[in-house]
Amino acid sequence: MASSVCFLTMRMLSLFLLSFFHLRACHSSPSMQPLCHDEESRALLQFKQSLAINESASSDPSAYPKVASWRVDGESGDCCSWDGVECDRDSGHVIGLDLSSSCLYGSIDSNSSLFRLVQLRRLNLADNDFNNSKIPSGIRNLSRLFDLDLSLSGFSGQIPAEILELSKLVSLDLGWNSLKLQKPGLEHLVKALINLRFLSIQHNPYLSGYFPEIHWGSQLETLFLAGTSFSGKLPESIGNLKSLKEFDVGDCNFSGVIPSSLGNLTKLNYLDLSFNFFSGKIPSTFVNLLQVSYLSLSFNNFRSGTLDWLGNLTKLNYVGLARTNSYGDIPSSLRNLTQLTVLQLFTNKLTGQFPSWIGNHTQLILLNLGRNKLHGPIPGSIYRLQNLEDLSLSSNFFSGTLEFHLLLKFRNLSRLQLSRNNFSLLYSHNATFPQPKLELLTLSRCNLVELPSFLRDQNHLDFLELQDNELVGHIPKWFMNMSTMTLAALSLAGNLLTGFEQSFDVLPWNNLRSLDLSRNKFQGSLPIPPPAIYEYKVSSNKLNGEIPEVICNLTSLSVLDFSNNNLSGKLPQCLGNKSSTASVLNLRNNSFSGDIPETFTSGCSLRVVDFSQNKLEGKIPKSLANCTELEILNLEQNNINDVFPSWLGVLPHLRVLILRSNGLHRVIGKPKTNVEFPRLQIVDLSNNSFKGKLPLEYFRNWTAMKNVRNDQHLIYMQANTSFQTSHSIMNNQYEYSMTMTNKGVMILYEKIQDSLTAIDLSSNGFEGGIPEVLGDLKALHLLNLSNNFLSGGIPPSLSNLKGLEALDLSQNKLSGEIPVQLAQLTFLAVFNVSHNFLSGPIPRGNQFGAFDNTSFDENPALCGKPLSKECGNDEDSVPAAKEDEGSGFPLEFGWKVVVIGYASGLVIGVILGCAMNSRKYEWLVKNHFARWQYKGQNLKTRLRRS
Repeated sequence: MASSVCFLTMRMLSLFLLSFFHLRACHSSPSMQPLCHDEESRALLQFKQSLAINESASSDPSAYPKVASWRVDGESGDCCSWDGVECDRDSGHVIGLDLSSSCLYGSIDSNSSLFRLVQLRRLNLADNDFNNSKIPSGIRNLSRLFDLDLSLSGFSGQIPAEILELSKLVSLDLGWNSLKLQKPGLEHLVKALINLRFLSIQHNPYLSGYFPEIHWGSQLETLFLAGTSFSGKLPESIGNLKSLKEFDVGDCNFSGVIPSSLGNLTKLNYLDLSFNFFSGKIPSTFVNLLQVSYLSLSFNNFRSGTLDWLGNLTKLNYVGLARTNSYGDIPSSLRNLTQLTVLQLFTNKLTGQFPSWIGNHTQLILLNLGRNKLHGPIPGSIYRLQNLEDLSLSSNFFSGTLEFHLLLKFRNLSRLQLSRNNFSLLYSHNATFPQPKLELLTLSRCNLVELPSFLRDQNHLDFLELQDNELVGHIPKWFMNMSTMTLAALSLAGNLLTGFEQSFDVLPWNNLRSLDLSRNKFQGSLPIPPPAIYEYKVSSNKLNGEIPEVICNLTSLSVLDFSNNNLSGKLPQCLGNKSSTASVLNLRNNSFSGDIPETFTSGCSLRVVDFSQNKLEGKIPKSLANCTELEILNLEQNNINDVFPSWLGVLPHLRVLILRSNGLHRVIGKPKTNVEFPRLQIVDLSNNSFKGKLPLEYFRNWTAMKNVRNDQHLIYMQANTSFQTSHSIMNNQYEYSMTMTNKGVMILYEKIQDSLTAIDLSSNGFEGGIPEVLGDLKALHLLNLSNNFLSGGIPPSLSNLKGLEALDLSQNKLSGEIPVQLAQLTFLAVFNVSHNFLSGPIPRGNQFGAFDNTSFDENPALCGKPLSKECGNDEDSVPAAKEDEGSGFPLEFGWKVVVIGYASGLVIGVILGCAMNSRKYEWLVKNHFARWQYKGQNLKTRLRRS
């Protein structure tokens, strides 16, 4: 009986459930769904009509105008059926609007009909262009929203406070705009929107602020701040974001030590702290991040450490630890990372050999070990990484042989960098297998003696670098037919090439943006690059003839370097017109003649003008005053006949002014204002015909020479010449260079240290005394006033120049005693006061014990060592240098001072030892001058600061 009752009950329950589901199905069927409300339909249509359709307004390749199909007539009259519109099945209200990537263009304000859709729960307007509109305050009307996406939509201005009223928001994406975050700040957003789980304000470059202290509970799971201007430290209280799974603050301005509490957020699976200024050690607590699969700490200022901690994070598939100051071997524990697809360890101090176990990580698609100190042979296991798309081993000490043809069997390989190692490449001339479609290839300094034949079949190259090899003779015809539609950057610099096998009016690579043929033996006339060229460098060849007018048709040209050739003729008048797009114009050491064109236009963007060592005449063109970005002007060794160009003083960024060896004359005079040449730090007016007194008032203006800098790292003057190709962003820097001379000996600077300051007014007709105010230029490192008619005494105030390394006052009419205070200049490596009328004892102590007779010759009344003439028992004593003045001076030029003694005075030669261009990482030392063994081990130690 009980069993029959149970069966009956189950039967009735089943019938009830079937009836229930049938009713639900009928109620929710399309035929029963309510129609769209008229007022909402009208609001949608008005919103459509307020905007234009523009295909360029969306970046997604699959974008299309969703609103184009919205109509009120016919079968599509119900707005609930419109593309991108979602309605509630019960009420018919519009609750969702997805118009992402809909090619919408125009402005939105608070009167927009969009804000009449008060039932909206989801709104997505991402990837459109709202023409720098502000986010309207009318957003407060959409109080039911829990998902709002306005990313990549051209919004600007302050994020409105009304957004805090959207208390139901779970997801908020405002990324990739030009927004600001002040009131409200990040703290207000996180604190007010208590239901928020996803927050992205990334890639808003004008958005700044600090990361708030977190002293409240939060459900945040995703926080993206990357690409903003947030700064300051991450607080230890960040550890209170217990639910956080994704955290991205890459490419911001954060600094300080990474809080250890970040390593206690054990739910994290995505962590990006790259491209900031974090310091200290990578927290040991990071070993607790067992769920993390994406980890990027690249490009920070961490203290040295090993990578041993990485092996515990076995779920990692992306590791970005480039330039993290990591050292030691690549730890074997990394073999535990079996899901690894990306491993970036470049620009560190890693040593040891290439681990053979890396060949077991067959899922790797990117492996970058470049710019380390790894050595030994490349193991054969590397050829098992068949899925690699990007491989870089450049700038290490790998040796042995690399079977290049086996790498070419990687079908997906598109980026390959092998430059600057010690191995030999083996490749087959008759490969029959299909080759990968390479986009980037660097084989610099790989001992190549001919262009690799496999390049014949490469038609997708975007970037090709073959510099510093032993390529000889003409470039073959087949090479000119390679990648003609795709090649954007080509470097053949530093070889022995002489020309092209086939002549061309214009080089055949249609989209070429960068061409570097420097340091070869090219002869004949200038090769003409295609119109798209941005950077064109053919320095240090044997090219001759004139600059063709067609160069003026290169409308995108930014860098033009024709230096060190045999080019001649007059400079084209149109060259000045290029100044609106060009940043570097270097024609040094040719045979150009005639006047410099007076055509530098308003809006000139030039940062470097170097016309030195030519045969140019006339006056310095006053139109250069239009070049308000100009940093270096070098016109030395020409035939310019002019007075001092005081009008250049208006240029706010001018740092280097070299007018040596011309026909400049007259008195320099006084500046019209006290703010002229505010950033000038290197000035060379030597070997001209200036007269009168030294320019006292200008010395007072040169404020950049008064402030001593304490740079922690070597920084060099350079211009950013980066550009973008179809596949890459080329981060190029054009290094400034110059020569300075003293008594006919050249001082060569392949690179100019950012804090170098120098004055050379030698070999002119200056007279009168040396102004005391020179002692205020405390940042000076080189001062040369030799071969003038200066009189009076040497001012004791020069002892204030604590960083001075070379002082030449020879061949003047100076009198009196050498101030004993000069012995306090503990970095003084070169000192010359010969051929004057000085008297009394030579100071003793510190550097003065290293100077020989030639520093003091032809001063009959001088006495004391190193001269043979003694002073007697009443010789003055010399005050000792203060303890804090002779140690720890931070400047390191990377140059050597070479001293050669002559009867006429001391000669200075400086050789730069740290020559390194944007694609060259090895050290170059150029020994142009004889070496002189300084006396005293202490001085030797001081001079080896490179």
